[in-house]
Amino acid sequence: MHRRNTLSKLDAYAQRFPGENNTTSRMIEFINSHSDCFERELPNGHMTGSAWLLDESLDRALLTHHRKLNRWLQPGGHADGQSDIAAVCLREAKEESGLSEIELVSDALLDIDIHVIPARGDEPEHYHYDCRFLLRCLGDDAYVVSKESHDLAWIKLSDIRKYTDEESIDRMVDKTLRFKAGDLKI
Repeated sequence: MHRRNTLSKLDAYAQRFPGENNTTSRMIEFINSHSDCFERELPNGHMTGSAWLLDESLDRALLTHHRKLNRWLQPGGHADGQSDIAAVCLREAKEESGLSEIELVSDALLDIDIHVIPARGDEPEHYHYDCRFLLRCLGDDAYVVSKESHDLAWIKLSDIRKYTDEESIDRMVDKTLRFKAGDLKI
């Protein structure tokens, strides 16, 4: 079954982050209820993959000033039928940053989030069921701003709050700091 890999990652995530079981349960229920959950055409929502992309030293995150949402966020996007959500994350990180030397720090989920995307044009309001992975840029970190962004910026983890107050980004900063301190296995 094409959903099994993501469901397995979510089961492991639930074990590592029991305080987030409400979100984990909602995402598992969504995936189990929609065999087409990886398709953008599913009108009520769909799976997305996001990159918590850090520099080689894990001190700075690359954020994008998203063109459509007009907010600073992590790179990411639609699965577009791809059920390997980690591969979606890598694809989106490369497309949105222009960086080619990127690696998954782990194929385990760093974070998950379910958020509303407002209606735009012919597209109704819907949910993104977002799976986020920790990635690291190797070598040259000179990015290229894509058409999906107003801007990109490498931001020190300690300065993230100057750019965004997104709760899910706060969680990823916290998890990164715990990972760097050796208090969290990813």
